[in-house]
Amino acid sequence: MRYVDLRSLRFRLLVWLGGVALVIVGLTWLLHGILLNDLARSFLGERLKQEAEYTLLQLAQGHLSRHLWQEAKVPVLQVFHHLYVLELDDEITTSHPHWLTKLAPLLEGQEDALVDVAWSDRHLLVYRKTFEMDDRPGVLLIGEDFGKVEAGLEALHWWVGGVASLLLVLLITLNLIAVKSALRPLYRLRKQIEELRSGARERLEIEIPSELDGLVQQLNQVMDEHARRLQRSRESLANLSHALKTPLAATIQVLRGSRPIDPERRQKMLRRLENMNTQLEGELKRSRIAGPSAGQRAFFRRDVEQLIEMFATLYPHCDFCFEIAASVPATTNIERQDFTEMLGIVLDNAGKWASREIRCRILHGDYLSILIEDDGPGVTKSELDRLGQRGFRLDEARPGHGLGLSILRHLVGQYSGQVSFQNSSLGGLLVEITLPVS
Repeated sequence: MRYVDLRSLRFRLLVWLGGVALVIVGLTWLLHGILLNDLARSFLGERLKQEAEYTLLQLAQGHLSRHLWQEAKVPVLQVFHHLYVLELDDEITTSHPHWLTKLAPLLEGQEDALVDVAWSDRHLLVYRKTFEMDDRPGVLLIGEDFGKVEAGLEALHWWVGGVASLLLVLLITLNLIAVKSALRPLYRLRKQIEELRSGARERLEIEIPSELDGLVQQLNQVMDEHARRLQRSRESLANLSHALKTPLAATIQVLRGSRPIDPERRQKMLRRLENMNTQLEGELKRSRIAGPSAGQRAFFRRDVEQLIEMFATLYPHCDFCFEIAASVPATTNIERQDFTEMLGIVLDNAGKWASREIRCRILHGDYLSILIEDDGPGVTKSELDRLGQRGFRLDEARPGHGLGLSILRHLVGQYSGQVSFQNSSLGGLLVEITLPVS
């Protein structure tokens, strides 16, 4: 048995749209009944008023005698077929004597009014008209059976209700078709995501409503970022493998050889193993710097403070100073892992070379500028030009394998930014990262 998924977007839309349609149609039908009854009452009331004025005009002109109400040949009775009660000179005449007891209290009113009178399962609509004729006060009541009109209005009201029910069914059907059609892009999106998982496609490419543009764009950005990260990981592993392959092979060859290992060769092997260990630790450090923050935007103050706190632990002999301009936005379009890896590479290099002080400043103008400088030994002009080249190292005795600044250039280039190297006023190296922000 197929069950109804209460969390389904289609089910929720149909319930809301169907409920709204039901409420609107129901209220419209109820208002139709009320307004139709009021409209009919107002229409008949206006007609009774005109008839009363016509009747009084006939009496004033002598064309109608108040003693002739019950005569069938009276023109007014022939035309209107209404109930008449006339009080003049304290004398009451009526066309329907059996109604006189019920209508007599209405003769005491002093104002013109339209009154509903119910008696013996009948509903009478009566208009009272007060007047003066030859300085004699009088009251004229003219009534009409409103029950027949109400019966017709009720039949019409139920017919309208039946038509409204059919329209409601049609509206719900159209809602079902519209919702199914509107959700079709989501089904195609789900299918393409399944194709992404199976490797059949690399990006989402579908025509979707504008409300989903941001979703698809962000999904594509996340996938592009994962692809870039995978490529960087592969390159990093290839670089590390290349860096470790030669010394590892040399060490294995020595251990497999038959020659005795003298103290000098032992020291060489030890240095090679220590260098390999340092390279592995460097890669693990870079991985720890980047962190598991895929798809998150960078928050400058928080992320820089966390990095500085970590590097202060790694390089306890250094004092880290951090300044951020008030105009710097809280966040940006730079992915957090990329941002932390950029700063982590520069701060790690500064920690290796600094004597005591490391400064980090973030400024904001037309571009975002990140400046990191140290009080280390500095770099010559020829060496400045070569910084960032793949595999270039200032000092072979220092840990590392000359890939950090090259990776930095690659990361910054992905955001259409630039990296420059200068001598710092502190005596060491000044690294400036310039990034466009939005």
